[in-house]
Amino acid sequence: MEMKKRINLELRNRAPEEVTELVLDNCLCVNGEIEGLNDTFKKLEFLSMANVELSSLARLPSLNKLRKLELSDNIISGGLEVLAEKCPNLTYLNLSGNKIKDLSTVEALQNLKNLKSLDLFNCEITNLEDYRESIFELLQQITYLDGFDQEDNEAPDSEEEEEDGDEDDEEEEEDEAGPPGEYEEEEEEEEDDDEDEDEAGSELGEGEEEVGLSYLMKEEIQDEEDD
Repeated sequence: MEMKKRINLELRNRAPEEVTELVLDNCLCVNGEIEGLNDTFKKLEFLSMANVELSSLARLPSLNKLRKLELSDNIISGGLEVLAEKCPNLTYLNLSGNKIKDLSTVEALQNLKNLKSLDLFNCEITNLEDYRESIFELLQQITYLDGFDQEDNEAPDSEEEEEDGDEDDEEEEEDEAGPPGEYEEEEEEEEDDDEDEDEAGSELGEGEEEVGLSYLMKEEIQDEEDD
């Protein structure tokens, strides 16, 4: 299916300005260029054009809100300067499986100031000596290259981040509620205190009774002596 027809299908009766995500993987680019995509996709944040035989980005429209761009498994060999002009707020860019061979081609990405993650898997450039060190030096704004940072720490998955956030919320709720069994212990302590008070009260009552008996006995003895 041609890209233009695929875009119309993906719209699902929505206006282009309402669309935030667009996946056009495996469709066909006529003459290796983008077709059917224009400036009306103002809210687009995620665009995927993987394996569409794309060779040129010259017809990429202005997509100021675009954050993630998937261009893997195409035949792009250059012209990356268009990205900084048309998609200045990109944070993630996947160019793996393209025809990118040297550092001078990637240098055009320096103007993507918000770029944090770049993938160049299966591009010839990865065969260069000191490839990773060279890219991190050239593009100092990026944190992750091919899924790992400079210390070989893996990039967090977006789904994992959400799960971590949920776990943190649960922990906070537990902290607010207190650990299980805490209230039970407090209740037991209160019951023990009540029992102690009851015992003290009963002992006091017994003492009062004893005092009362001895007083009565004394009175009787006194009466007898008076008689």
